Amino acid sequence: MTEIVETSDLAACHALRRAIFIDEQGVPEADEWDDLDAEAVHLLARDGATPVGTARLLHRGDIGKIGRVCVVKTARGTGLGAALITEGCARLEAMGCGSAKLGAQVHAIPFYEKLGFSVCGPVYDDAGIPHRDMEKAL
Repeated sequence: MTEIVETSDLAACHALRRAIFIDEQGVPEADEWDDLDAEAVHLLARDGATPVGTARLLHRGDIGKIGRVCVVKTARGTGLGAALITEGCARLEAMGCGSAKLGAQVHAIPFYEKLGFSVCGPVYDDAGIPHRDMEKAL
């Protein structure tokens, strides 16, 4: 059974992000790593002892930001991505956020729309991948 927990195990989160964003999607290392990890809340999904997904939460006043969401190939299509987003929204709401925002890869917009997010901006390039900002009231 997969569980999602808040974690301080940044090594596990970084290993997932490296495998998925850098190795699989070709995101340059310089674009993946930033100084926001130190202030973020990190969610880690594990199947037993194996890390299978992660997300990063940032709290900015009334607005929460969900980012760096990734799931290993073997766990895609299982509902884990939706569970990470749902858990992230619940935690941001508990922190006092009235809305959640994220930058969605364009191909993933329908996934986020099913979770209640709406597009709120034009297409932009992030690390060579087209994105659009999305938001959801909490």
